[in-house]
Amino acid sequence: MSQKSTASESKHLKRFYYTIDTAVDKPFNWKQTVRLFKYMKPYAKTLLPAAIIAMLISTAVRLIVPIIIGRYTIDKALANQDVNLLIQFVILIGFLYVFNYVANTLRIRWVNQLGQNVIYDLRDGLFAHVQRLSHRFFDSRSAGSILVRILNDVNSLQELFTNGIINLLTDVITLLGIVIIMFMLSPKLALAVMIILPIMFFISTKLRKNIRRSWQQVRIQQSRLNSHLNESIQGIRITQSFSQEKENTEFFNGVNTDNYEKWRIATKKSAMFRPLVEMCNAIGTAILISYGAYLILNNPYVTTGIFVSFAFYLGMFWDPISRLGQSYNQLLMAMSSSERIFEFLDERPNVKEKSNAISFEDMKGNIEFDHVKFSYDDDRVALHEISLEMKQGQTVALVGHTGSGKSTIANLISRFYDPTEGAVKIDGIDLRDVTLDSLRQNISVVLQDTFIFSGTIMDNIRFGRPNATDEEVMEAAKVVGADDFIRRLADGYETEVEERGNILSVGERQLLSFARALLANPKIIILDEATASIDTETEQKIQKALKRLLQGRTSILIAHRLSTIREADHIIVLENGHILEQGNHDELMSGKGEYYHLVKAQFQMLGA
Repeated sequence: MSQKSTASESKHLKRFYYTIDTAVDKPFNWKQTVRLFKYMKPYAKTLLPAAIIAMLISTAVRLIVPIIIGRYTIDKALANQDVNLLIQFVILIGFLYVFNYVANTLRIRWVNQLGQNVIYDLRDGLFAHVQRLSHRFFDSRSAGSILVRILNDVNSLQELFTNGIINLLTDVITLLGIVIIMFMLSPKLALAVMIILPIMFFISTKLRKNIRRSWQQVRIQQSRLNSHLNESIQGIRITQSFSQEKENTEFFNGVNTDNYEKWRIATKKSAMFRPLVEMCNAIGTAILISYGAYLILNNPYVTTGIFVSFAFYLGMFWDPISRLGQSYNQLLMAMSSSERIFEFLDERPNVKEKSNAISFEDMKGNIEFDHVKFSYDDDRVALHEISLEMKQGQTVALVGHTGSGKSTIANLISRFYDPTEGAVKIDGIDLRDVTLDSLRQNISVVLQDTFIFSGTIMDNIRFGRPNATDEEVMEAAKVVGADDFIRRLADGYETEVEERGNILSVGERQLLSFARALLANPKIIILDEATASIDTETEQKIQKALKRLLQGRTSILIAHRLSTIREADHIIVLENGHILEQGNHDELMSGKGEYYHLVKAQFQMLGA
């Protein structure tokens, strides 16, 4: 990669990285690990104990067999040349291995069921929690970084729950069993072969912090990679329109290279543990052979059978230690992911619902802003001391330049945000005193950039009211003028639309959003630049539909195209979060204020 492109990437990467998570060097959090394991609690009386019992049986068999081979088969049957006893021991060993096979099979089955259930519960809970978070949460995070938490980070815990926990218990019990048995067989020989353990423990301890930090960096880099992929795919039309494919590819190469490097460093550090164990195994084997041979020749209590049993146990001893190192690495990866998962789970909505919140039983639609002040952040005030009323059944238009506060007012009515000061009321009730579901079930919002979900057209219209009949869906589509183009499609209302409705034109997607809003039968409708992307012919069709759509409902129209709001009952002109003037079209035109100049400027542009 050229020096120029690298410098360009560095510039873009700096801008991009500041929007993503950063690494935090924390000590190992055992409380968090315990919190993670609590997800196994629903299965503590079924799958978990069954898997543990199967594991204990399998471990006991593995620990018993070397004693049978050394102390009995070799020292008794072979030493005394007792063929019948030898056959009995061989049959016993064969039976134990079959028993071990059955126990292992059941353990693997139950552990996998346990792991998959825990991962399902964790991902389901995380997604449900994210669904309830406030808009401020999504304002400060990219979609890609959120996807990483729900997909990649949860997936990284799968190995821990399906194998890691039971394997950890198995290895700990196996090690304890081996140590006890070895000391029972020969304390001197046991001490000799385990003299290397303190050295290995000291070295491995030094690796832990670096390994954990490396896997944390891997998770963060994956978040960056996924965020850029999500952004690139969604913005592909803009990228191609400006012929930025090459630059975008170079930028991706930079992010991808960083991801590769972080994985390489993490796996390199993790891989250092295995050679360490193998080196200790080699040293222990050398000690066993040399010192064991010496004891056999000079100590009548150390027999050939004991030596053979030691050889079996020594081979079994280092494998669990090696797996414990891998389990620890796995726990470090899980720790890194769980930190990020619990960070989301610990997020609380900025828009909080009171425990004693009431429900709107019969909303009328009278809206009041009582000295409302609102800021998205400390540096920018979006609304200054706004006081206004929107009466039941009125059509109210919000007019003003970009950034004047129009959409902010709409967001406060839907309670996507709470006012910094003052109160927003509907039917005289402060919105902070009502349940979010009962509020939003009575409000429909149609945006300029409407969102169409993957699925059928029927399902998309029915989204706001899942129990609506097919006939009700079709009637809503007819009212807004969408029925004609829907029936021209190959499968009509059962036509599958792709992600974001890409098979439909902008105008067609907007018509579907109108049908969706109408079917929900709300008391309040908010149209935020809803007709901005529609051609004049389609707009004329929609204007007729809007008369039926808005009839009997409180309606808030936000529009730059002032011709669409001439018939509004009340027009509010905003500028930099202040109300400049308000009234109906004729009143504002006769006043020759800001509204008059806006209308005049638009007509001059059209005339030009």
